[in-house]
Amino acid sequence: MNDTLQNTPPSAIDNLFERSLIDLGIPPCPLVLERFMAEARKDEPDFLRLTSIISSDVSLAAGLIKTANSPFFGMRMRVRSVNEAIAVLGLTTASRAVAGIILRKTFPHLHSMERFWDASARIARLSGWLAQELMVRGLRPEDAYTFGLFRDCGIPVLLGRFPNYEALLERANHEPERCFTEVEESELPTNHAMVGSILAQSWWLPEEICRAIRNHHSLEMLTQANSDLPMMSRHLIAAAQLAEHILQRQLGLSQTKEWLKLGQACLNLLEMDEERLEEIYELAAPVAATEE
Repeated sequence: MNDTLQNTPPSAIDNLFERSLIDLGIPPCPLVLERFMAEARKDEPDFLRLTSIISSDVSLAAGLIKTANSPFFGMRMRVRSVNEAIAVLGLTTASRAVAGIILRKTFPHLHSMERFWDASARIARLSGWLAQELMVRGLRPEDAYTFGLFRDCGIPVLLGRFPNYEALLERANHEPERCFTEVEESELPTNHAMVGSILAQSWWLPEEICRAIRNHHSLEMLTQANSDLPMMSRHLIAAAQLAEHILQRQLGLSQTKEWLKLGQACLNLLEMDEERLEEIYELAAPVAATEE
């Protein structure tokens, strides 16, 4: 934190944060998520109240049940109610699933957004699977899944805020050398990683996930010995980048140049060599092809 912010009263920092949300069009934490998280964080949460909060929104309730029945979670019995979904997922996973569902509902329909949400969901599922398969210390499947859902959440914000962003995004996706966020900042006062991290922070996501969102295009933060980016955040970035690479390779989704720039650093973080990568390609094929 710079000297200016260090000497700024907490209330003023809160005002600056709120102002940045408004200026960039970042949606504040929805009331239903605020209410759910406030109850979930109590020492003794009321599960009937949690169920009531989610059930008040039919589409949210249906989305949570669908999430709980996803092949990723591997439930033996089909979940049929919100109460069952919360019970089998656990409060932490359920709260993040709720946030992910609300995220998709928050933004109005934009051109090509269905493909964007589909790619995000696939990356999330495959990231969670990779965390289970690779068993990297400190990399939990539920965190990898959540990060995959929210990693690029700044993109729909910027699409709605800047008319030229879709073309800029296309250029950034096909940039072979410069950092993705540098391309964005050549024309905008911010980038999708910064915007996404602010949204995630305001929506109660853990600090390590917020920091991973902020730095998921930064080769330096992944590789420098003196990087202050938590190892958990680096592992989240590496798993999601590998997931995206596998999806691009097998399904042709969301073609970018990021693996060329970040791939080796990600493999190093996940303690993988080329032989192990080839094994993962084969094992991941049915997971990558799975649709909810």
